[in-house]
Amino acid sequence: MACTSGCRTKDHATYAECLKAKGVATYLASPSKGLDGTTQKRWDAELSAYRNARSQGIQPDGTTMDKVTAAIKASDKAGAAYGRDFNVASEMAG
Repeated sequence: MACTSGCRTKDHATYAECLKAKGVATYLASPSKGLDGTTQKRWDAELSAYRNARSQGIQPDGTTMDKVTAAIKASDKAGAAYGRDFNVASEMAG
């Protein structure tokens, strides 16, 4: 039998075909470097949020979730795209 033990249909030609039908995916995170699937998912979510902001014309100051969220909130508050139509002034050193 080529299917996994949890396969509902048991009609796949290969084990790989069965895994593909189940939607099993691999992560690029490297356990030997202390990374795991959670790290990969967080990174993917941050890049997705950044890509979504850019598609709305917003230019966040970076790709981290904090920077993307701040740019989106600033855009919503101002009614204009942060980074393209305006920027927030940085605090003065004193």
